[in-house]
Amino acid sequence: MSHKAGFVSIIGRPNVGKSTLMNRLIGEHLSIVTPKAQTTRHRIKGILNSDDYQIVFSDTPGILEPHYLLHHRMMEYVQASLQDADAVLFMTDLSEGYTDEKLVQRIKAIGVPVVIVINKVDESSQNEINKLVHGWKKAISPTAIIPCSALTDFNVEEVRRVILELLPESPAFFPKGELSDASMRFFTSEFIREKIFMHYQEEIPYSCTVEVEAYKEEEKMIRIGAVIYVERESQKGIIIGRKGESIKRIGTEARKDLEDFTGRKVFLELFVKVEKDWRKNESKLKRLGYSI
Repeated sequence: MSHKAGFVSIIGRPNVGKSTLMNRLIGEHLSIVTPKAQTTRHRIKGILNSDDYQIVFSDTPGILEPHYLLHHRMMEYVQASLQDADAVLFMTDLSEGYTDEKLVQRIKAIGVPVVIVINKVDESSQNEINKLVHGWKKAISPTAIIPCSALTDFNVEEVRRVILELLPESPAFFPKGELSDASMRFFTSEFIREKIFMHYQEEIPYSCTVEVEAYKEEEKMIRIGAVIYVERESQKGIIIGRKGESIKRIGTEARKDLEDFTGRKVFLELFVKVEKDWRKNESKLKRLGYSI
């Protein structure tokens, strides 16, 4: 029996549901999901395995116009995912049209098959969906257009089926038991960052990053020490909260997710430090893990 394997990049504007789709396809909570835009900052690989195929999905940051150095790094992750892709899922939703000429030309320039996935169709009428399908077909002429709802699992299986048809015959790139090539330190920092995005407003989530300084697996539990970096002293106080209540909530929720993810007891200790203007500094970004 032949075996298929390949890389599939998931790209699109911020907040169109790329992370939710990859999590659905993989069947695991690999990419963090929040209602806020620009939650994803890295290229996160999720591996879908079967006896006769392996699909390596790349969840990427939302396409945006960079305003500072971190944004440029995020767009580099998008570009890197396209360079080794065998196929691309361009994700959009009902709020986004097909008249952005710059975006249309960017998608047309992709040198591998492109599948347009119109997400959140559970929120609209059939007429709206049909209009978008026709518009994208005319603007891009993609390999396929799939209306879906990643949140409700509608047509997610169809996305997997279409992608599988496009992949070449190839041996697996990763051991079949793996879900991702990322480390547990990375997933730990992402789970913590997800809680920050969920519980803080305005600029606070975007000014924060997380570094795992200690990760030790013992016989009965995993001990983790992590630092939440903010850009200003005033933000540090907001993260900690009155009598430490806010950071305690972040730690408790992240710990529960980590225990579900690892199947083991977790001890998580959080600290908050100021790293002035880390989003705009080359050496600080590199130290904090934002480099290709």
